[in-house]
Amino acid sequence: MRVLTTALLAVLLVGCASTPTSSQAPAKPYDFAADPYPSTYRPIASPPVLIEHATVLTGTGTRLDDADVLLRDGRIAAIGPHLDAPADALRVDARGKWVTPGLIDIHSHLGVYPSPAVSAHNDGNEATAPVTPNVWAEHSVWPQDPGFATALAGGITSLQILPGSANLIGGRGVTLKNVPATTYQAMKFPGAPWGLKMACGENPKRVYGQKGGPSTRMGNVAGYRAAFAEAAEYMKKRKAGGKNAEGKRDYKNDTLAGAINGDIRVHIHCYRADEMATMLDLAKEFGFKIAAFHHGVEAYKIADRLAAEGVCGALWADWWGFKMESFDGIQENIALVDRVPGGCAIVHSDSAEGIQRLNQEAAKVIAHARLAGIDIPPERAIRWITANPARAMGILDQTGTLEPGKMADVVIWNGNPFSSYALAEQVYVDGARLYDRHDPTRQPRSDFLLGQTGLEGGVR
Repeated sequence: MRVLTTALLAVLLVGCASTPTSSQAPAKPYDFAADPYPSTYRPIASPPVLIEHATVLTGTGTRLDDADVLLRDGRIAAIGPHLDAPADALRVDARGKWVTPGLIDIHSHLGVYPSPAVSAHNDGNEATAPVTPNVWAEHSVWPQDPGFATALAGGITSLQILPGSANLIGGRGVTLKNVPATTYQAMKFPGAPWGLKMACGENPKRVYGQKGGPSTRMGNVAGYRAAFAEAAEYMKKRKAGGKNAEGKRDYKNDTLAGAINGDIRVHIHCYRADEMATMLDLAKEFGFKIAAFHHGVEAYKIADRLAAEGVCGALWADWWGFKMESFDGIQENIALVDRVPGGCAIVHSDSAEGIQRLNQEAAKVIAHARLAGIDIPPERAIRWITANPARAMGILDQTGTLEPGKMADVVIWNGNPFSSYALAEQVYVDGARLYDRHDPTRQPRSDFLLGQTGLEGGVR
């Protein structure tokens, strides 16, 4: 007989309680971003928590020494020295420890390429056509992926799950709260906009070059233009109403129209500076906004333009050279994007392993920047894995910084989070302590691992 931990039982009960009891009203024909699969996420009930005497990185560019953080009703209630707390508050002595916002990974494939990595789990690329904006990554998410729990142990409290990069337009991504659940809706971040995953360069050429195209970069751009031109005409007719709005909905064009309207955020897998510039011009042609370029090993070459147009660079610390379009990378890439006034640099993972150490990936950037004569303090660097991804994902009003009123997504570290010895000791999601490195009952495990000999215990 399986024995469930107290934390897991609480999560399961919350998941049951969050099942919707009434159907959503039908969407209007012109509502391109209507959600027929709404979030059922509910924060886990928890008492007030007072974290005392910590070094606090707020994510706003501020560092507070010997400060307290009060969590109440799932929100940040107050930050500062010597805070008063309700009589029933749990007090956490954080002397010698550091506190940050929960980490956010803007580029993850957990749940759509879950562990174990077998062909039956390859649900991230709908590689049947080069343009598939009608597919939604959330419909592939497997909540039992053990990677969610190991990411939680690394301080990840929110993450965007994206389709893969086989297609020119790969479909919608979904933002999740990193909580154990039975359905993806119970993980779905309430009110978060979708992301639209696009890809330029080698991947679409390689996948479709022998399938009728595109087989060249000019074919790639022609494919984007044809898709958005069709969507623009579709959107015009839908908005006009009357007979023009009749007929069945086109789910491909719904997604692209939502992007043109600004309701769906565009995220583009793109490596080379010249291709990023082309995609910025494409966005101007059709009137949509690019939230972030992902991977972008040559982002440093156009850092000024990215900052001027308010586009983030979601980048690796030191991955490059594994194919021709990633050849010209440098380890100072993120630092150079960050240092431009108005620049928005993000450290992302694109990896089930890297997501467990996103803080240490950021630490690599700090170290290489220092060698180049650029000094980046922790209070600035923390924004790469908290506030900046939240900004690009459209959730900064709710999370990504420690400010009163925001979701109480918080990590307590055993020391400076940018140390190679850093470990997340406690992780709070909406004020509930979901992970505690020193308490086995607060270390959620996937149902998939229950009863698997040698796999149940420990975290990476």
